[in-house]
Amino acid sequence: MNTLFFWTSKLVWMLLRPDSLLLILLLTALVLRKRKRPRAARWLLMSLSVALFMAALFPVDEWLFYPLESRFQTNPPLPESVDGILCLGGGEDAKRSSLWEQVEVGESAERLIYLLILARRYPQAKLVFTGGSGNIFDQSSSGATVAKRLFHDLGLDPSRLILESESRNTYENALYSKALVEPKAGETWILITTAWHMPRSVGVFRKQDWSVLPYPVDHWTQPGELMRVQFDLFGHLRNLQHGAKEWVGLLAYYVTGKTSALFPQQDPSDDQGM
Repeated sequence: MNTLFFWTSKLVWMLLRPDSLLLILLLTALVLRKRKRPRAARWLLMSLSVALFMAALFPVDEWLFYPLESRFQTNPPLPESVDGILCLGGGEDAKRSSLWEQVEVGESAERLIYLLILARRYPQAKLVFTGGSGNIFDQSSSGATVAKRLFHDLGLDPSRLILESESRNTYENALYSKALVEPKAGETWILITTAWHMPRSVGVFRKQDWSVLPYPVDHWTQPGELMRVQFDLFGHLRNLQHGAKEWVGLLAYYVTGKTSALFPQQDPSDDQGM
């Protein structure tokens, strides 16, 4: 069933992602012209032109990100001791690392950085990194392999690190990590992931009856400047992909019962009915 969900979610997203929808709408306009419906074709092309101009002029991607990033407190107060720190993969580039035989990281590398920072703050805590491959065409390279090499090169004691390398999505991150470390009731675990990915992540862990302390990192928005004019069509559209995907993911996880709420909140008790 997990494999079916993985494949279905990937294939459906290929159709729903903004660049795919843009291409579909452009082809639709072409078909309308060919079928001698020029008015409908012009209306569609004008609507697309206005939407692209707005996307180029304003940070529309951040309008999607900000509600997600502000859902959980940034730099939350931390307890004196914790039992474990869990980091979701995403900042490592497993394919390029394999091809170049060198650690390659990209967006979301802050997840790895803050695992190291918190590891120093809590020298007795268990450290868990969870990340396989989310590529439907290539499962040969895993994020955990890259993380292992990076942490080794940076001097982290390998005996502290627990690697989970089979997960392909956020749901499997929680499922497989829980089976691996068997957290006990009452333990305190910090969860590190990208800020806009934190609501879905927290909801998945809560659904697995694993209480975690959210520690969001890797923010993509500029609070207080969400209406700024910044002409960047490519950049805004590229990031819009991530924002749209996260909102679709929240809905898909809620409909399939993989998260505790449609839009998880800071207080778990507030998730009821959401």
